[in-house]
Amino acid sequence: MKEQTGSRELGRLGIPPIGQRYDLADRRLFLHRSGSGGPAVVFLPAAGAVGLDYLEVQRRVAEFTTAVLYDRGGTGWSDPVALPRTATEVATELHALLRIAAVPGPYLLVAHGLGGAYARRFAQLFPGEPAGLVAVESFAEDWDEYMPETLHLDRTPTALPGRVQTALLRVLSKPFYKKMFAAWPPEVRAPLVAGHVTPEWMVNGAKERRSLPALRTELQSGGPLPDVPLIALGALAADPGQRVGFSKQSERELNASKNRLYTAMAAEVTHGEYRELPGAKHSTAQLDAPEEIVQAIRDVIAAAAD
Repeated sequence: MKEQTGSRELGRLGIPPIGQRYDLADRRLFLHRSGSGGPAVVFLPAAGAVGLDYLEVQRRVAEFTTAVLYDRGGTGWSDPVALPRTATEVATELHALLRIAAVPGPYLLVAHGLGGAYARRFAQLFPGEPAGLVAVESFAEDWDEYMPETLHLDRTPTALPGRVQTALLRVLSKPFYKKMFAAWPPEVRAPLVAGHVTPEWMVNGAKERRSLPALRTELQSGGPLPDVPLIALGALAADPGQRVGFSKQSERELNASKNRLYTAMAAEVTHGEYRELPGAKHSTAQLDAPEEIVQAIRDVIAAAAD
């Protein structure tokens, strides 16, 4: 069963501004699709992000194939669930949602940040279904092998923001999100900005980040990835929201570590490539480098067709 939506029915806790919500077991999940043809390109958001954050890139991809945005359970316009969750839970949920929404495979998975853990688990669990991967600043299970010790997963716990902190973040972040989504249609921009400054969305993003060490272990024991085309994209510009207090030397060390990590990720498959995004930031890569992301998607599709 699917729930129809309309542009006049807005609101964080109500019907999403575009797309549909599908009944999946004990919850409803949001999905918005555009375009036609295959392989279907499915965007997996970063922690703290939602599907509609990628609307501009999706719009461009929909010009040449099916493009899908969605909110995993516990985020965005999907129903609440207990967070954090395992990568297996998230990957099997996405697999079931794509079936219920009648989005046929194979799928090209575009994973941003934490979404990379779920994309990699999807590929492990359903190896015949991914046509390729585009990893945008993506999490990988061997993160600690390449990153400075101060950024190892067990040394960077994520504290949940308290009431005072969320109230302050709400005031400070609203102008940021208004600017961030200025090009979005007004009927999408207003509820999207409103959602991002709710305590629920802020806290849920932090809750998801708390699972990184467990996700690492889960992926390490999950078996190999299928040998499909992969392009890894590394954002190398400073991200003030995530690197407060970083020195220039620390920035250089982090970027060198990223280069090594994503080069190794690309080497996991026969047709793999790492590309730098010098002007893009981790949290806003889809906004800073939409052309580069779309080109990577085109190139992976072409490689998959060979």
